[in-house]
Amino acid sequence: MLKLTRPEAEIFVPDNAPVEAALKRTTVMGVGAHQDDLEILSYHGILRAFGKADEWYTGVVVTNGSGSPRADLYATYSDDQMRAVRRLEQKKAAMLGEYGAMVFLDYPSAAVKSAADPGPVADLRCLFEAARPEVVYTHNLADKHDTHVSVTLRVIQALRELPEAVRPKSLYGVEIWRDLDWLCDHDKVILDVSAHENLATSLVGVFDSQIAGGKRYDLATWGRRRANATYLASHAVDKAEALSFAMDLSPLLRNPQLSPTEIVRQHIRRFEEEVAHRLTAFAKS
Repeated sequence: MLKLTRPEAEIFVPDNAPVEAALKRTTVMGVGAHQDDLEILSYHGILRAFGKADEWYTGVVVTNGSGSPRADLYATYSDDQMRAVRRLEQKKAAMLGEYGAMVFLDYPSAAVKSAADPGPVADLRCLFEAARPEVVYTHNLADKHDTHVSVTLRVIQALRELPEAVRPKSLYGVEIWRDLDWLCDHDKVILDVSAHENLATSLVGVFDSQIAGGKRYDLATWGRRRANATYLASHAVDKAEALSFAMDLSPLLRNPQLSPTEIVRQHIRRFEEEVAHRLTAFAKS
């Protein structure tokens, strides 16, 4: 039986299947820092499994959500009350999106940001080994939120500790707190998230504590996806209504000598070279 580190960690299975069976059927997995991150960064994976008999999505939220900003109805809520509200909202999203399983690791952000704390990596490694997803979605390495980047580093470490045969085929770092429009087009992983617009908006909209609390993630997320679709190509008609962009982190699983920092630096160098080349090509001699 899989045992998680934190006493209030939980594995919620919407269709009441046994936990081990629910994890074993996983084909796609999203790992996010906070409640509501998954519905933004891994909607492509949620869509892949939605309504399918042979595809199952498992979501993993690493932190407990106690430190989130709050306003309106939630202005006077304590950290413990916010933890409870945000967990309930995440379970509602899991029901709505027909997730195969929803895992709450319940770590405070400080524990995730500490490379010396073995708990997050150990729990993630156990989950990956139990679920063996083909694709994993998480935060991108150029995200500007410290906890988001820390989660991605823990994900990479946990996957690298697994035998190569057990690792997913693909690991994608998707945009949230910094979009990935700046990546050179050939470096973008382009995720078509056009389908079921009603589901997409409902999944983000269920997190009332964040939306009523002062952050319109529902509007911002759909707006970014629509903008990505339109601004992807200047000389072609739109081929999708909504796109998310991701950074391919799979090379980090195939080459243990490659550092996460170097992957980001490579992307930045190619972006710099592309911009400089265009400027040089059309500048006056």
